[in-house]
Amino acid sequence: MTATPVPSTFFHEIARNRRRSWVLVGLVVLILGVLGGAIGYASGYGWGGVTVAVVVATLMSLGSYYGGDKLVLASSGAREVPRDAPPDGYRQLVNVVNEMCLAGGQPMPRVYVINDSAPNAFATGRDPGHASLAVTTGLLEKMDREQLQGVVAHEMSHIGNYDIRFTLLVGVLVGSIALLADWFLRFTFWGGGRRGGGGNRDKGGGGLALVIFVLAIVLAIVAPLAGALVQAAVNRRRESLADVSGVELTRNPTGLARALRTIADDPEVLEVANRATQHLYIVNPIKSFEKRSSSMWDTHPPLADRIAVLRGLAGQFGQDESLIR
Repeated sequence: MTATPVPSTFFHEIARNRRRSWVLVGLVVLILGVLGGAIGYASGYGWGGVTVAVVVATLMSLGSYYGGDKLVLASSGAREVPRDAPPDGYRQLVNVVNEMCLAGGQPMPRVYVINDSAPNAFATGRDPGHASLAVTTGLLEKMDREQLQGVVAHEMSHIGNYDIRFTLLVGVLVGSIALLADWFLRFTFWGGGRRGGGGNRDKGGGGLALVIFVLAIVLAIVAPLAGALVQAAVNRRRESLADVSGVELTRNPTGLARALRTIADDPEVLEVANRATQHLYIVNPIKSFEKRSSSMWDTHPPLADRIAVLRGLAGQFGQDESLIR
């Protein structure tokens, strides 16, 4: 019996995750379009008010696009590691990052270290030419070289797959939904929306105008929640994609699987992480026993599912699947 070639299954996994990610992005765009259309018709301000809200959201997004990575790194207390002459404790990290860059044909990102005993890592930036990779001191202390390669490969895949830009795109769309919804609800309860709805009815909109006005209010309440849920789903898909793409760089599913298990089982709490940055990390830094934990808004796929995919890939790479638990 002829064995299934590794590339077919491997690239099928990557393609499947990409397709699902784009479907979810399309869903966010649809939510934004329906909400904007309903608000534009129901309010007496027409598309003018909606346009203003979108412009404001765009300006805020541009600020995040060009400066968001610096804000995340600063809020995490990250310190840059000199690439030319790294300190002894960080030399292996820089070497492994360089190896993964060569394997993926990517430029070298800026490397940062966060002084925290909880093992974790993330990548940020807007494209491979403007990317940063940060790891905690806990990760460097608790990982062997094989595990470190798996983590760095995962984060380099986020950069190479443009996940950092992809996540930004979804964040902009979800932010626009929240801004539009907030704008409409404020004007409605302050009287602006009611005047607009009345104007449409006076012009002959009648029952249809009232129905759309009520629909706009319902959407303004529900749409931000739906957008946030879809955003979490998109992030879960990108994490799964980065796992598989990372294996493409290392050809070693076991190293990444062991690293994920070590990070997830570690009892240390990453203090610098919060709900605004949790989706960036390789494993959700908000532990299940913390009060701030919430499965509904989980930005990462279940660890068991990630391990199962890596276990399947290990068999195809000729590795012992039993080593992955």
